[in-house]
Amino acid sequence: EDLYWTLNGRRLPAASYTTLGPSTLSVALAHLNGSRQQSGDNLVCHSRDGSILAGSCLYVGLPPEKPVNITCWSKNMKDLTCKWAPGTEGETFLHTNYTLKYKLRWYGRDNTCQEYHTAGPYSCHIPKDLALFTPYEIWVEASNRLGVAVSDVVMLDILDVVTTDPPSDVHVSRVGDLEDQLSVRWSSPTALKDFFFQAKYQIQYRVEDSSEWKVGGHRRCRCGTPQPCGCRCSRVLPLQVVDDVGNQTSCRLAGLRPGTVYFVQVRCNPFSSYGSKKAGIWSDWSNPTAASTPRSERSAGGCDPKGGEQNTTLRRELKQFFGWVKKHAYGCSNLGIKLYDQWRVWLQKSHKTRNQVGKEP
Repeated sequence: EDLYWTLNGRRLPAASYTTLGPSTLSVALAHLNGSRQQSGDNLVCHSRDGSILAGSCLYVGLPPEKPVNITCWSKNMKDLTCKWAPGTEGETFLHTNYTLKYKLRWYGRDNTCQEYHTAGPYSCHIPKDLALFTPYEIWVEASNRLGVAVSDVVMLDILDVVTTDPPSDVHVSRVGDLEDQLSVRWSSPTALKDFFFQAKYQIQYRVEDSSEWKVGGHRRCRCGTPQPCGCRCSRVLPLQVVDDVGNQTSCRLAGLRPGTVYFVQVRCNPFSSYGSKKAGIWSDWSNPTAASTPRSERSAGGCDPKGGEQNTTLRRELKQFFGWVKKHAYGCSNLGIKLYDQWRVWLQKSHKTRNQVGKEP
């Protein structure tokens, strides 16, 4: 009757005490929150004058859950970085240690990763001494005062998770006087010059007055000289992503606005010539490179309106025709685009000639 309890300095109600005997007193704690401090929660028994008779540190929390979603990548085959998620609940309210372990699949001892938090709170970096052409087993162990949980084992080959630096020396230039096209060229990352790897590239571009890179749509296109890269994309979308550029270092963008500044970026996805041909990991985007399309030189007042309408109709019909050829006549697609490009150059020269004739007295 002379004793009382405090939890983190706050006195507990007398209703929570139970006398079990002449020298034994119990206290029941309900509706506890998870511990918010590394030292635990302080439960202290006091005498009537407030002096401390006994105390304990309580750790209130949950045992760890099995870590999930282990993903790894290797920068230029020189290292390995892995990330994971702590489980469905995540918060255990207790200090929880995560240990990433790995070993060669068929032989070798367990190794422990040492460099944690390199790519976020649940990540670890292995900087060197990695083997190629041999799969690794990788797993994560979580432990705290209430238990241990082990993730599923992930098996991977370093060659299947390689990523590189972005492509360098990205150049964007005009294609003669063609007002709706730009040519893009770039250099492969140095690591890809190794015979182990090929690459595929992806291009994204936006107009100057767009404040953000927003994915406006994906168009499946096959690129090859002199075929333009990318289908004719909607002009109202701020960003287009050109897929399937393939293992080449140049491409042509078509369907652009005349007299408009475009920003272009390129990224790379390497894949091993000897690996399992998995989807691969995309690099970061290159720094934006800007270029403008030529302005339209069509004259608004010097031509016969009916003639202009006929020319517009003719151009639309030709575009539709060559679009059909490109889509349906597979063996003639390059020929159709080549003829289309030649026709556009001729059309530009024709406009210049008519404008010069119209200016003569």
